[in-house]
Amino acid sequence: MLELLLNRGAERRLKRGHLWIYSNEVDTKRSPLKGIAPGSLCQVHDSKGKLLGTAFVNPSQLICGRLVSRKSSFDEIDISERLLSSLSLRQRYFEHPSYRLIYGDSDGLPGLVVDRFGDYLAVQVSNWGMEHFQQQVVDKLIELVQPEGILLRNDHQGRAVEGMPQVKEVVFGDVPEMAPFEENGVPLLAPIHEGQKTGWFYDHRENRRLLNRWVKGKRVLDLFSYAGGWGVQALANGATSTTCVDASQQALDWCRVNADHNGLVDKLNTVHGKALDVLKAMVADGEKFDVIVLDPPAFIKRRKDHKAGLSAYRHINELAMRLLGEDGLLVSASCSMHLQSDELLDCVRGAAHRLGRHARILASGGQGADHPVHPAIPETSYLKAHFAHLSGNRW
Repeated sequence: MLELLLNRGAERRLKRGHLWIYSNEVDTKRSPLKGIAPGSLCQVHDSKGKLLGTAFVNPSQLICGRLVSRKSSFDEIDISERLLSSLSLRQRYFEHPSYRLIYGDSDGLPGLVVDRFGDYLAVQVSNWGMEHFQQQVVDKLIELVQPEGILLRNDHQGRAVEGMPQVKEVVFGDVPEMAPFEENGVPLLAPIHEGQKTGWFYDHRENRRLLNRWVKGKRVLDLFSYAGGWGVQALANGATSTTCVDASQQALDWCRVNADHNGLVDKLNTVHGKALDVLKAMVADGEKFDVIVLDPPAFIKRRKDHKAGLSAYRHINELAMRLLGEDGLLVSASCSMHLQSDELLDCVRGAAHRLGRHARILASGGQGADHPVHPAIPETSYLKAHFAHLSGNRW
């Protein structure tokens, strides 16, 4: 096996439990990165030659190594043990087989995501190292889960960054266009072939569960609705109506499919358009809602985008508040890893202050148990949501 030697002191983060190795941490004079085939397994040593573990290596990336073992090897047995461990964890904490089964680094399988929709699995591989084990992963999943079908969703941007081919194919059994599953007791359908990423965003499950307690008899606005994860569940929990807004007409069609699946399509309104444009038009028309869910895509994808992204979060939170009726509830969420929870909270506070409204935070949430946070890898904790009650006037 090839070896990587780190610069002096570069091992500190790894010894604290982190798994990533940056290219500038490698002593390239003693262990050149050039010439290493992407996805190779390499033993990693500190500057004195002490073994730190084994890593997937891609010499062309800033994060050139991802530790997969603290031992001198990594093989199919390790893959099998970690898949079994991950399945056992989900079975312990979830009653229904609808969850993220594998969450990359947190489950000891960097570059692998698997979502389970009852009898169907959607699998994504995002680095060359895991690509080499892809068939072993599929075979073990078949053995452990005994699914009716497995869909490979290797058609995402992460693979393009790694220089990997875009592939989408059914690799086992049959997989329907819309996979049936359940979230918070609500039957739903996930567009796993054509939807974003694996077809669904399980990460907000617990935040949706909390909101579901507070929507009965309320008029709900679901911005950036995608397939209706927030909005349709609100209807299923007694909301009088939900208006879903999305820039994708296809996403809104999926909203209607899910509302119809629950016999609630007559209570669903859909608005096709960019959220900012729709918000401004609704403000101009004097619209008001009892509950507003603001769950946008990441406005801060890279650290250097922080300033502009933070400004975008401030602006859209203020616009949403203008549509919130007196004694209304705003759910302000962010999936930007580079935005801290306190920063999002400050966006809510600032918007309320500018509009002369009194804000009280009822709850704050993050990602669910199927997206476990690795305590040494802050990057695995990315999701945040604040539930703010807005009174009419500031005290």
